[in-house]
Amino acid sequence: MSLTSLVSSQGLLSHKFERVREEEPTMGAGADAGAGAFYDAALSRRQALMGASGPMALVKNFKVFRIAAFACIGGVLYGYNQGMFSGVLAMPSFQAHMGDYDPIDPNASQTKKGWLTAILELGAWLGTLLSSFLAEALSRKYGILVAVSVFCLGVIIQATAIQAGPNAILAGRFITGMGVGSMAMIVPIYNSEVAPPEVRGALVATQQLAICFGIMISFWIDYGTNYIGGTKAGHQKDASWLIPICLQLGPALVLFVGMIFMPFSPRWLVHHNREDEARRVLASLRGLPQNHELVELEFLEIKAQSLFEKRTVAEHFPALREQTAWNTFKLQFVAIKSLFQTKSMFKRVVVATVTMFFQQWTGINAVLYYAPTIFKQLGLSGNTTSLLATGVVGIAMFIATIPAVLWIDRVGRKPVLTIGAIGMATCHIIIAVIVAKDDNRWDTQAAAGWAAVAMVWLFVIHFGYSWGPCAWIIVAEIWPLSSRPYGVSLGASSNWMNNFIVGQVTPDMLSGITYGTYILFGILTYMGAAFIWFFVPETKRLTLEEMDIIFGSEGTAQADFERMEEINHEIGLTQMLRGSGAIGSDVAITEKEKLGEHAVAAHEHTEP
Repeated sequence: MSLTSLVSSQGLLSHKFERVREEEPTMGAGADAGAGAFYDAALSRRQALMGASGPMALVKNFKVFRIAAFACIGGVLYGYNQGMFSGVLAMPSFQAHMGDYDPIDPNASQTKKGWLTAILELGAWLGTLLSSFLAEALSRKYGILVAVSVFCLGVIIQATAIQAGPNAILAGRFITGMGVGSMAMIVPIYNSEVAPPEVRGALVATQQLAICFGIMISFWIDYGTNYIGGTKAGHQKDASWLIPICLQLGPALVLFVGMIFMPFSPRWLVHHNREDEARRVLASLRGLPQNHELVELEFLEIKAQSLFEKRTVAEHFPALREQTAWNTFKLQFVAIKSLFQTKSMFKRVVVATVTMFFQQWTGINAVLYYAPTIFKQLGLSGNTTSLLATGVVGIAMFIATIPAVLWIDRVGRKPVLTIGAIGMATCHIIIAVIVAKDDNRWDTQAAAGWAAVAMVWLFVIHFGYSWGPCAWIIVAEIWPLSSRPYGVSLGASSNWMNNFIVGQVTPDMLSGITYGTYILFGILTYMGAAFIWFFVPETKRLTLEEMDIIFGSEGTAQADFERMEEINHEIGLTQMLRGSGAIGSDVAITEKEKLGEHAVAAHEHTEP
């Protein structure tokens, strides 16, 4: 689960932090590069020109509303895939079709169940690695079309799996996973780059809620189709599990057809020297003439970011400066390798990858993937009752995600993550105690079983407001501007790989060590709380210059700022803002003085 989902592209991240400054000034200092006064001036001018912002802007402009709808479709598909298969696995007709009953080796079916679930995450991991290349070489638009095509191919293979056995489902879910992984990265990138700045914050919130909504409806669709033909083995129809699988094709086809008529990303057009087309797209999306000040301001900001990325690549990776498809493919791996070569960057690598490790080993996806199995183990008799309890999981997660959008920039990351981890770990330990004490006695200890079920629901609530959104924010905020896309991509890779491992081993753990599964997740989650509290800096209100001092790489963010300042002057963005009265001639000097003050403050903050 993620914000997204959300995350590894250069364009998405630059816009994500621009959004953060616009929507939450308290967070701006901690998220943006050291361009404070200049970008505050640019922001103020843009806000003066744009009018309505946030959710109101989504309904004001139909084109913007259409973009928001597409954000929802991508998020719903991602969330639906996260939740749908848990109910399918518990259906007697699916188990019979897979040959899941082995009286000689009961654990064989658990291993098979693990592979059937986790193979999608392995495919998604591969799709994530390929997504940056697809988005940059083919464009965001065509990258989405390719990803949706791969996704639909995988679903069709699963839906036509008329031969008994798991092979077709395994192949189909792996291919579907490749599509899911690519869509989960490229769709938010495209939406963030096409949407006007005043709605990017609303889009991020909409995307996360759409993911949780997809999980929620998948659980309830499973609950409904479970009744087709009856709920008992031998009576239930194959349609009970085929329908939830096939329903994915509907929104996927809507997304595919709709993308054909959507414009290219203005940022991608600028990055590939199609500037006139980028101006036309921006003007069309805004409903303004091409020579309007707001269109020109946004165009120059996009151009500045594009030049910054090109010059950063030229300086750090001169052999890859030419924009060929092969260089684009190689760049992400070469850039990630460079993060391991200095002590200060390696510290950030540890924070990003270990945070994602602990996010997955809270056991959240063990619950999402195997909730019906878990609820049966906790004494809920009948597949229908366990699916009903699983539906409550989806509702609880959806509701718990809403406060995170409101709290995170006021409370901070560390308190939310630490409290959430302690809450989740405590739920695990309570479940372990109940299972150890009352396992195989659920007929006479029904209240204990329902208490354990309530702990699962409470666990999901703790995850929804904390590690679901906040882990991704931490992973994104710790990087300098020039390294951020590659650092977050590394964190996303860690997330998917650990997601795959958890999905693979959970059935065997539930079968082999029963309550020990919850003890393991509980201990690891307590360790995650300790890791966040003692080893991860609070990124709220920290400038990237202050982040450099904490991680021991003083000057990186300062160099990024100076490069961006030079580009802004070169392309006329600085002069444009001065001409509008948004900034004065002394802004650069004032800003450099601020950077020095921030560095001193951060140094004092990190001294014992």
